[in-house]
Amino acid sequence: MTKISKGSFKVPMSNVYQLETFTADRLKVVVSPNRLVMGHVAAEMLAEKIKAVARRKKEVNMMFASAPSQAEVLDFLVARKDIPWEKMNCFHMDEYVGLTEGHPQSFRRYLLDKVFSKARPKALYLIKGESEDVEVECQRYAMLLKKHPLDILQGGIGLLPHIAFNDPENADFKDPYVFKIVKLQKKSRIQQVKDKCFPSLDQVPLYAFTVTMPPMIKAGYMSLTVPSTLKAKAVHLTVHHKIETSVPSSIIRQHPDAAMFLDTDSAALL
Repeated sequence: MTKISKGSFKVPMSNVYQLETFTADRLKVVVSPNRLVMGHVAAEMLAEKIKAVARRKKEVNMMFASAPSQAEVLDFLVARKDIPWEKMNCFHMDEYVGLTEGHPQSFRRYLLDKVFSKARPKALYLIKGESEDVEVECQRYAMLLKKHPLDILQGGIGLLPHIAFNDPENADFKDPYVFKIVKLQKKSRIQQVKDKCFPSLDQVPLYAFTVTMPPMIKAGYMSLTVPSTLKAKAVHLTVHHKIETSVPSSIIRQHPDAAMFLDTDSAALL
C-alpha cells in the first residue's frame, strides 16, 4: 500500500498559487489549480535543480520529453534568463523509427521548435529516426548516455501509464539495454492521435527508439508533468498501484528525488 503524507515539502511559487502537495512513498506530488500554473511551478523547480547541478559540476546532463503535455513547462523554462544552457548536454527520450528531423510529427522537430530554436545548449544530442542502420543508432545513443549520465529528466506519463516508450510490454526496471527499439502498443499509438500528433491511427509508426527505464530511474532528479482528464487514470495507477512493470510509471515512487506535477483534471481520481 502506498504511504501518503500531506504537505511534507516546500514548492516554489507556493506563496503565489494555491497548491496541494503530498508524497506518495518517496514521490513528491504537486496539484495546481490549472494547467498554466502547473507548468510554471514545474519549470521553477526544474530551474532550481539545473542551477544547483551547474554550481557543483562543469556540465549538466538533461533529458527532455517531446509532447503537447509538456508545452507549458517548456515555455516557462525557456523564458527563464538564468538557465546555464552553455553548460548543458541535452538529450531527448524517444523518436519514431523512419521519421526525418523535418517531419512535422518528429519529436526532434517539436523540441527544436519549442526549445532549441531559442536556447543554445553546450551540446544537443538528437536521435536519428531516419537512420538506415537502427542497431548502429541504438549503440551510438547508448554510448552518449553512458558518457553523460543524466542529472535531470524532464518528462511526463503516458496513458498506459508509461514513461518515454517503455510501454508495459517493453518496460524492464533492470533492462540490460540503455537504448533500444520497441514495437508500440496500440494504446500508446492511440494516445498520439488523441494528442493530435497524428490525424489517424494508421499514420502512427509501429516502431520507435526509446531510452530504457534504468538510465531514467538513475537521473538525479525526475520531473514529470501530467495534465488533463485523459491522464487521470494513469495518475491514479502511478500513485496507488503496486510497483511493477505492468504500470511502468509506478517505479518513480521509489526515486529519491522525483516530483509529479498535476492540474486538477489529472488529479481528479486521487
